[in-house]
Amino acid sequence: QVQLVESGGGLVQAGGSLRLSCVVSGRAFSSYGMGWFRQAPDKDGEFVAGIRWSGENTYYADSVKGRFTISRDNAKKTVYLQMDSLKPEDTAVYYCATKSAYGTSWTPWSNYNYWGQGTQVTVSS
Repeated sequence: QVQLVESGGGLVQAGGSLRLSCVVSGRAFSSYGMGWFRQAPDKDGEFVAGIRWSGENTYYADSVKGRFTISRDNAKKTVYLQMDSLKPEDTAVYYCATKSAYGTSWTPWSNYNYWGQGTQVTVSS
């Protein structure tokens, strides 16, 4: 059984930083792409960042480019999301997910097959 467990969320002031972690168990972690998504109240969920299995290629939503950094440690089966210069509009529940197939688009939720339970990030102004 595949499990993803996120951690690292919390309350931070605008301009601050947080680092989210996502530990994966139950599958060959190093073979698959990983993504971070977020969903704010009364808004559609959105893709935030993605990383290939090798870690050599990363992808970001325009809204977080230059502020967020995705990385992974295959030995620890963990993917990270370093979030700097946080803004109130970054407030959301953040989810990590495993990409279901190689070569597909990074942004649709439907291209990911396993999800964590989410971690709340709240940025105060």
